[in-house]
Amino acid sequence: MSLYTKNATKKLRYEAERKENPRAILRNLRVAPRKMRMLADMIRGKKIDEAMALLTFTPKYGAKILQKLVMSAVYNAENQGLDDSERLCIKSIFVNEGPIMKWRRPRARGRAFRINKRTSHITVTVGEV
Repeated sequence: MSLYTKNATKKLRYEAERKENPRAILRNLRVAPRKMRMLADMIRGKKIDEAMALLTFTPKYGAKILQKLVMSAVYNAENQGLDDSERLCIKSIFVNEGPIMKWRRPRARGRAFRINKRTSHITVTVGEV
């Protein structure tokens, strides 16, 4: 039997990737993923300064939340030793669908319509250009 099992090797590779590419994750955000993906597409691949400027002047609710998340990823990068924040850019950003809260809305003749309150999981990865 080898010194490293398959899971241990995967874990080592995962840890090395996280050190190279710091990230920040936000889960269960009460904004629909479709709305957050518009903002994510807007800043994908941009430098941090440019992305922050775009988010600052975007009049959407999710822009302020995404701005905080990007700054969190930048702080994680500084904490891991990537000091040159001018060279950082957003390597990847993706928005996944979280759990859906389901509500019933009473309608005419005793019927009920369902309302889906959607949530998002957002992951931002930063890296050097």
